[in-house]
Amino acid sequence: MSAGANLSVTDLRRTARHPVDHSVIAEHHDRGDMPLHVCNVSDHGFMVDDAKDLARGDRVIIRLPTIGRIEAYVIWTRDTRAGFQFERIIRIDDFVDMIDAIQPNPRLRRRR
Repeated sequence: MSAGANLSVTDLRRTARHPVDHSVIAEHHDRGDMPLHVCNVSDHGFMVDDAKDLARGDRVIIRLPTIGRIEAYVIWTRDTRAGFQFERIIRIDDFVDMIDAIQPNPRLRRRR
């Protein structure tokens, strides 16, 4: 019996992604703390471009502005990239505040 993540993958590819340039320290159960570079984020998950040793189903905990600590599971990997799905739903107002904090280009931020 596998003790891996119970992933509920749905077609979330149409959700809006926000390009970001945000470094985090991820807590991985087996590998300990590992630096990751988040290059885009949506309300359902995020993508990193430096996923050296991650595999589908791996679980990490990261800290994001406004959101705080949040758990995420690797949904896919390709080359050095990996896509993660958040374990819980993020409230839209918290998500907007987070984007305002980590979006490198103010012109790409959502207008209010």
